[in-house]
Amino acid sequence: MPTSSFNVTSAAVPCPAVESLDAILPEEPLLMMGAGPVPIPAAVAKANTIVINHLGATMVKVISQVKTMARYVFQTHSKWVLGVAGPGSAAMEMAISNLAWEGTRMLSIKNGFFSGRMAEMGRRVGARVSTLEVADRSVATLDEIAEAIRRERPEIVTVVQGETSNTVWNYQLKDIAALAKAAGALVIVDAVCTLSTMPLAMDAWGIDAVITGGQKGLSSIPGVSLIAFSDAAWERVKGRTAPNAHWCLDASLAENFWHNAGYHYTAPVSGVLALHEALRLVCAETLEKRFARHQKCSVALQDGVTALGLQLYAPKECRLNSVVGIEVPAGLSPGDVCAHISRQHQVEISGSFGLPIVRIGQMGEQCREHNLFRTVHALGRTMVDLGVKVDLPAGVAALERALSEGK
Repeated sequence: MPTSSFNVTSAAVPCPAVESLDAILPEEPLLMMGAGPVPIPAAVAKANTIVINHLGATMVKVISQVKTMARYVFQTHSKWVLGVAGPGSAAMEMAISNLAWEGTRMLSIKNGFFSGRMAEMGRRVGARVSTLEVADRSVATLDEIAEAIRRERPEIVTVVQGETSNTVWNYQLKDIAALAKAAGALVIVDAVCTLSTMPLAMDAWGIDAVITGGQKGLSSIPGVSLIAFSDAAWERVKGRTAPNAHWCLDASLAENFWHNAGYHYTAPVSGVLALHEALRLVCAETLEKRFARHQKCSVALQDGVTALGLQLYAPKECRLNSVVGIEVPAGLSPGDVCAHISRQHQVEISGSFGLPIVRIGQMGEQCREHNLFRTVHALGRTMVDLGVKVDLPAGVAALERALSEGK
């Protein structure tokens, strides 16, 4: 009888020699102060080390509590809360691909990279996508939006609450949703960087689908996200005649796991447990207190950066608090600043898709006073090291003053 041979021949792929993570990672952990992911609390980190049966009774209870807590964070009574095994962009694609298909008229309010991503996802499922192009560092006026809705007669309107790429806040979201709903359109909102950092009332504002990632305001791990559909949106999901081209992101299939305790695919159980603990901490703090903490810390950070002598990128009236954009001084690149502050001060901040800015996050666990002082000091020292004249004592003093007065 033939026997199996496990002898490695000269043509086989050789066994590689690789370094352990201990050898790769820095000795001192980096402080994650960029546009995400963010530092995670100990309870979330501990939950992420646990593996349980993804179809067992314990998981059923965990999922039930995740949905209950998520409804509070989304501010919705809708039954249709689902988790997504993937980044916030996977939740975005679940929203788009379940509500739009060949020929669907879709209007995307585009004022940055991520709002443009929603438009691209719509095109890929065959929707007839029109975009309302908004100038950088600004928001569309309600008159412009109303005219675009009148002209395009969309079935779906997409908008980002906080455009992370250029740190612009679409502060008229409630009014935008009202315009869309009055015209009979469903409204999809990207709240990846804003959910739990600033008010978003899904039901009260008439929003039909809200998506978020775990790794930003919720301070959970990357790779497990959340989506909530309104009853009207869910009716459209269930009423479609052509199946969703995305099997994993088919909300009708996901319903079997998230609402019927059945099988869809093997859920990322550790990540779901981490999300449970992250949501539990949000509920323990309460949204009101969480919003106030984010507002206070972000304004203090902005004061500190301005007092250093640096310029904030977005105008005050539409400036996003959860991710703060800072203009890079002439002669430097965002890469120069990000590399130096990471290497010399173990603080991670972000560049931004070709824009001449760096971004500092103010989401979840980033909004702690000790993180702010370390970050402002590191940013100031980085500028000094790179030859930019800043007033470091004034920056730290302004941060302290804003935090003290904000109590």
